[in-house]
Amino acid sequence: MGTSQSREGRDLSDSESESDYQSQEEEEDEQYRDASNRAETPLSASSSRETLDEIDAKLKSLKLKYPQGDNGRRVKLYLHVGGSSPSAKWVLSEKLSSYRFVKGSGDGGDSDGGDAAAGDGGSGWFLTVGDKVRARVSSEMQLKMFGEKRRVDFVDRGVWALKFLGDEEYRRFVTEFQDCLFENVYGVKATEENKVKVYGKDFIGWVKPEIADDSMWEDAEEGDGGRVEEPVRVSGDLLEEFEEAANGGVQSLALGALDNSFLVNDLGVQVFRNHSKGIHGKGVCVKFDGRGVSGSVGSTPKKAMLMRAETNMMLMSPLKEGKPHSKGIQQLDIETGKIVTEWKFEKDGADITMRDIMNDTKGAQLDPSESTFLGLDDNRLCQWDMRDRRGIVQNIAGGESPVLHWSQGHQFSRGTNFQCFATAGDGSIVVGSLDGKIRLYSRTSMRQAKTAFPGLGSPITHVDVTYDGKWVLGTTDTYLILICTLFTDKDGKTKTGFTGRMGNKIPAPRLLKLTPLDSHLAGANNKFHNGHFSWVTENGKQERHLVATVGKFSVIWDFQQVKNTAHHCYRNQQGLKSCYCYKIVLKDESIVESRFMHDNYAVTNSPEAPLVVATPMKISSISLSGKRSHG
Repeated sequence: MGTSQSREGRDLSDSESESDYQSQEEEEDEQYRDASNRAETPLSASSSRETLDEIDAKLKSLKLKYPQGDNGRRVKLYLHVGGSSPSAKWVLSEKLSSYRFVKGSGDGGDSDGGDAAAGDGGSGWFLTVGDKVRARVSSEMQLKMFGEKRRVDFVDRGVWALKFLGDEEYRRFVTEFQDCLFENVYGVKATEENKVKVYGKDFIGWVKPEIADDSMWEDAEEGDGGRVEEPVRVSGDLLEEFEEAANGGVQSLALGALDNSFLVNDLGVQVFRNHSKGIHGKGVCVKFDGRGVSGSVGSTPKKAMLMRAETNMMLMSPLKEGKPHSKGIQQLDIETGKIVTEWKFEKDGADITMRDIMNDTKGAQLDPSESTFLGLDDNRLCQWDMRDRRGIVQNIAGGESPVLHWSQGHQFSRGTNFQCFATAGDGSIVVGSLDGKIRLYSRTSMRQAKTAFPGLGSPITHVDVTYDGKWVLGTTDTYLILICTLFTDKDGKTKTGFTGRMGNKIPAPRLLKLTPLDSHLAGANNKFHNGHFSWVTENGKQERHLVATVGKFSVIWDFQQVKNTAHHCYRNQQGLKSCYCYKIVLKDESIVESRFMHDNYAVTNSPEAPLVVATPMKISSISLSGKRSHG
């Protein structure tokens, strides 16, 4: 783990003059090239005195269309330099600049909807600030609001801050930004009518979070309103217990709730012993023999699922590199170290593919008699049964791979574009889609979702759900979305969206984000993946933390803190509430997976079971103390 602190959240100061900034820029031009001007030459003292008319002429030469009535807004522009080093600071880039929201048009005219000019990263609305910033309005900007400071921070090849001269200017900017973001995402103007069309009338609270029913969120602890300025990158309350070399090429992590956990790498399955302080290698590796289900010979399994009291493991290999789909799975007997069966996916006599498999319930891997599991493909959701209907046991020695029995499920005729799924303790199923929708299915019917939450514009790449089914976590490239599934039915009973239609009193979600600085430090090509709740399989117990990975960061949120409506992160925010309070574990290479061990391994003086972090070459175990996350 590394140690570094930032000044990202601190107050901006005008003590740095433009000339100070200019000399700073000249000295550090090579080090901070990614945050340099968009102009061909660095900003000089003379160019800083260019009139707004001259700047307008430059922007118009880029074939941009200006919204009617927008005559420019005055702001102070700051740039963050120094990254995460002790000398990191904000410098005043332009003492008085102007921002505009402009529309890209690549057709030589001013018409809406044209392609942006080459190199602009697409069409749609852009934010420009003077001649230094030109960023397409999107979630990738990681815009963070500081309402009480009349300030916003964002990423555009560097980390910038805008300081507004008045509250009205600040609010106008935020409103325009959100309207431009809506239009860029959905392709229609941000009118009230269009918002209702996109989200549906039942989700009016997602459109106007200020009127949403937040009562279901209010089971959080009181007294977490204390204010701290910055996220903790690595703190003394994160103790690395073990770190040891893996065999290289780590693809996935399969944590066990009993004695062992497993790493799948290019050579085989590496066995680890579970301890109260993490997992420790046993020096045992079950090697692959190179055989695989048709089309997957020689392909390293990307998915590992434990079954039958964790004595068996299902391994799924992709047909093509970069594509998750597979025609079948291999069944590994962990005790003997041998592949005992290769199963094929088949429906109505035809081979089909699956992109993911999942245990029937969140604790099903502990069931010694488990013989069914769930499968997901782009337009399929089903349950597979390993028991042969004729009562004949088939194994790998039989030659032809046996066929799994399609027990129940549905093949959707229209493009649902399913991407990922997860199960709750009772077998309820949550499915995330390419269009950002999150659907809830009861365990008794896979044909029609009980509830379908609208997308926020970003594909859902991973989902998780709490054991009790009350909370769903969706992962996108740039943020996590936390959804409360609770609602009160017409008889006054509290239910979840897995069991009934939620009506129009649906709580607005919360977003979990990195600060603009941490997002920039994580790297432009690094994306959030595999957001998880901590792991409980007992009724009445509540998950305590959430964890996701991005680049070399494992990012940990306090679940209770995120749920707390009075949490300081949510003050003076416009739109959906976003939480920036987290701990970061920093590794020296990109992280494959970060997961909390089962609650069985939480000791009395710790609020959580150890966190296991796997990189391609190493496996680490980290303990959390009882201290709060800071923000």
